Amino acid sequence: MIVTDTPRDAVRLTSTEEVFRQLKSSIVSLELEPGSKISEVEVAKTYNVSRQPVREAFMRLGALNLLEIRPQRATRVRKISHSGLRNTRFIRAAVEVEVVRVACEVATAQSLEPIYANLDAQSDAIAAGNGDALHLLDYRFHELICQAAGCLPAFKTIAENKTHTDRVCTLVLADACGMQEVFDGHSAIIDALAQRNVEKAVANTRLHLQHLDETLVIASSRHPDFFED
Repeated sequence: MIVTDTPRDAVRLTSTEEVFRQLKSSIVSLELEPGSKISEVEVAKTYNVSRQPVREAFMRLGALNLLEIRPQRATRVRKISHSGLRNTRFIRAAVEVEVVRVACEVATAQSLEPIYANLDAQSDAIAAGNGDALHLLDYRFHELICQAAGCLPAFKTIAENKTHTDRVCTLVLADACGMQEVFDGHSAIIDALAQRNVEKAVANTRLHLQHLDETLVIASSRHPDFFED
């Protein structure tokens, strides 16, 4: 006999994913500040779900080091770790550099078209002062490069590590200058890809990611309570 998920199981899994995505978004956008307490009961009430999908979402966020789950004690949004950010940037740089190397070799004019369209949308978001839209387009930009390189599975690693750096960028890069800096970095990368200039593409990718170091210094000086170690 074939056993399938019951409707109740399907609803629970859907609820878990929804709660996970909403909480993750709230943590990255700093709507839920680093160090703040978060309650299963209150979250369940907010999303009108039982505590089970909330508990599962908490576990997933804990695995991503976004929540600090302590049995019999309050669950808190994990503070931003300096050492953790250094590690995630190292991993992300290692993956993205190899992705752009491959993209320079295999990307076609057709596969670059969606990236140029994404850049146009980024420009529109900056003109409108829409940081939330730019944030989503930023993720899509890096995903499209992975797609053009035929390395789409690599984006999962990039996205997981990018989540942590985004909290820092939210603290500093939400203004017009910060948004323009992101756009300029993206433009430099795609220009090098279009030229199939591997050396330039790698250098521009590294430079784009290295901006995080300066951003981290600024953010930790402005908001020391949000950081640990």
